[in-house]
Amino acid sequence: MRLLPVGLGAAAVLTTVLCGWLGLNLSDQRAAEQRRQDILAAARQSALNFTSLDYRHYGRDSGNVLKGATGDFRKQFAAQTEDLTKLVAQNRSVSEGQVLEAGIVRSDERSARVLVVADSKVTNTAVPEGEARTYRLQLGLVRVGDRWLTSDVEFVG
Repeated sequence: MRLLPVGLGAAAVLTTVLCGWLGLNLSDQRAAEQRRQDILAAARQSALNFTSLDYRHYGRDSGNVLKGATGDFRKQFAAQTEDLTKLVAQNRSVSEGQVLEAGIVRSDERSARVLVVADSKVTNTAVPEGEARTYRLQLGLVRVGDRWLTSDVEFVG
């Protein structure tokens, strides 16, 4: 008779441990999925900002790129902004970007590498009727505080 309460107690302890382990595992999975969604959203927005620039409000558009940037990419883009402002105004350049696909190559809690495919319709003085362009970008992202910022942009294949 004494074995029944001991067995029930052991089963209760085992059930509690198993429920705790499953709860932690589910919480980790939810956190990983949220991180994945946050990374993809940041990469998509960064690519959209990078491929959507208009000479009529280039200051605002380039500011949007810089808001989502950090590190060397931010420094390089900021250093080129003055020259780019003149160039896009001179050519009356308008680029309307659209992100088609984005996928994470690798990620952890602090960094990620994302491939993005984007289309853009570009008009300027050389092609006033517009020209379609497709970009394949590899973006490096890092977590700064609670935001994912672009630290590197490479044009690939």
